[in-house]
Amino acid sequence: MIKLLNRLQDLLDSFRVFDFLAPLALRLYLTPIFWMAGTKKLSDMDSIIDWFGNPDWGLGLPYPEVLAWAAALTEAGGAILLVIGLAVRWISIPLMVTMVVAMVTVHWPNGWLAVAEGSGPFATERTIGAMERLDKAKEILQQYGNYDWLTQNGEFVVLNNGIEFAATYFIMLLALFFIGAGRYVSLDYWIAKKYRG
Repeated sequence: MIKLLNRLQDLLDSFRVFDFLAPLALRLYLTPIFWMAGTKKLSDMDSIIDWFGNPDWGLGLPYPEVLAWAAALTEAGGAILLVIGLAVRWISIPLMVTMVVAMVTVHWPNGWLAVAEGSGPFATERTIGAMERLDKAKEILQQYGNYDWLTQNGEFVVLNNGIEFAATYFIMLLALFFIGAGRYVSLDYWIAKKYRG
């Protein structure tokens, strides 16, 4: 039995030749997320700075100009570094900080769920109320709109804007921080191969 288990383990270990695919997949998944977030901020920095600094309807952060520019450049620049696999462990640090700030300042009051659900362990009064409103909106659309056409490519949902996505991105970045950009398909690999022996 032990021999069989060892052979199975050896078979599983033989797949390590493809271990570069996991960090590559993480990088390629995160690249468009950070590119879109960063370039969206950069396209309207005045509004972003106002939102970062305003305590009434925004985040009320100190030094909103510095933080807005830091977030936008970290996200857009980080996307570029992730896609080419350069300084991946280093850029993961400020990107993780950005995700923590986003979780605490933007998403935390909305709970865990990114998309509202009316039941389950993460449902809150907020998400239950959102589902009631969604059901009413569907009723109105079914009565007065072309509901089949409207839902042909997907169902209607309510964005709850909880910490779920930001926490997921943080965990993915944390993995990249520890494992790096991966072999073969990253500049980090080739630079290390040449200069670090």
